[in-house]
Amino acid sequence: MDNPIEEIKNRLDIVEVIGSYIKLQKTGINYRAVCPFHSEKKPSFFVSPSRQIWRCFGCGLGGDVFKFVMEIEGVEFGDALRILAQRAGVELKKNTPEYKKLKSERQNLYQICELATRFFEKQLQESKAGKEARKYLLARGISQDSIKKWRIGYAPDVWQGLSDFLTSKDYKREEIEKAGLALTSEKGSFYDRFRGRIVFPIFDLHSQVIGFGGRVFKEKDKKEIAKYVNTPNTILYNKSRVLYGLNKAKVEIRKKEACVLVEGYTDVILLSQAGFENVVSASGTALTAEQLKILKRYTENLTLAFDMDLAGDSATKRGIELAQALGFNIRVLRLPQGADPADVVSKDPKEWEEILKKGKSILEFYFESTLSKFDKKTPEGKKEISRVLLEVIKRIPNSIEQNFWIQQLARELEVSEEAIIEELKKVKVSKDYFGPEYGLERETDSEKISSPPQKSRKELLEEHLLSLIIKEEGNLKILKEQDLKFFSQKASKVLS
Repeated sequence: MDNPIEEIKNRLDIVEVIGSYIKLQKTGINYRAVCPFHSEKKPSFFVSPSRQIWRCFGCGLGGDVFKFVMEIEGVEFGDALRILAQRAGVELKKNTPEYKKLKSERQNLYQICELATRFFEKQLQESKAGKEARKYLLARGISQDSIKKWRIGYAPDVWQGLSDFLTSKDYKREEIEKAGLALTSEKGSFYDRFRGRIVFPIFDLHSQVIGFGGRVFKEKDKKEIAKYVNTPNTILYNKSRVLYGLNKAKVEIRKKEACVLVEGYTDVILLSQAGFENVVSASGTALTAEQLKILKRYTENLTLAFDMDLAGDSATKRGIELAQALGFNIRVLRLPQGADPADVVSKDPKEWEEILKKGKSILEFYFESTLSKFDKKTPEGKKEISRVLLEVIKRIPNSIEQNFWIQQLARELEVSEEAIIEELKKVKVSKDYFGPEYGLERETDSEKISSPPQKSRKELLEEHLLSLIIKEEGNLKILKEQDLKFFSQKASKVLS
């Protein structure tokens, strides 16, 4: 077949493709789901296997399999074509316009990152210095199988090891620098970004390498240089949109309807090695709206497993509150003093299971954490405790739940509920609390985020008719040809 687009459509079933991203429920001859593109409680997202199309009657989005991948992956048509071609086993030939479109700067950087990964892997397994790095990884409990699975490597402690390798493969210095793998000094010298470090490749959702994290492992280096060096933001890699390990964890997250968020690469790797596959890492950054929106495609249940200072106005605290605003159900794990998830699971996987079972709700954790920091017997302590917790209580959208925590705080501080309510009235929560940098500019009520605009009576009636047709295509025959002119242009496309 000369047309790769049609060949891909013929090979792929839209139900199978969409079902790999979101949960679909069979209803008659079609499938439905909660829309992944806007917040809703009742499913208004439908997929028609016979027509190979999808449509959401809540937000109005719809189209074919290419349109779905473009929307859910946040990519242009060219990248959606590449993703689906790979899935369908369709080769995009060099002489097609589609291939020429894809032979772009992005594709070039993917190739550079892949070659760099192979270079680092080989250095870890075959070089003398790599042997020392491998010994360190094994001592941390990371098995040889996990090293291979996560493609962990080693960057030699020389100025131009990787750069020389890539230039020998005919890549230009500018391209290597754009991939975030090298830098140019003020004097014009060119050198590798990663040197003398264990290197963890960072993958996109389709397991393509888009960046790297480099960690020192020698004791002398730990005192002299930064513990971690990461790829800067590039055309491929944007740290605010990436969750380490999600490419491998997404299926298990959907299956378990829960995700565990940890702090570091080794936490993800060692938990995965022990059989806990629904784990991802924000790689040392505070949670962002982009990361959370990606995660929400798979689950609304989030368990946090890292140290948090909730009493201060920290980025971590704001990230957690953002997750609440986006409608996540959040639980928090209490780890042993000075231990991280990697330490716990390496020592005893059953201990990690017990910690998971004892996870607390975010409100319970706020109370426990704040009450342990201040003396509730003193006026100053009561003031500080109320300062932290009243703002949290103010953000609870459900009145009954809010009242429960008002009573709880009154009991803890040994004051009347009326006093708590009076102080609560004084707490002002800014509508633009999160600001544009957090990806939200609305109030932090999860019901208001991404809510579709109000629709006219005609639009609602049209959507109802379309839903009846999609659910049972025989209904289309009832409509006469002259009736179709009353439908909007968007609806006509669905019916055609």
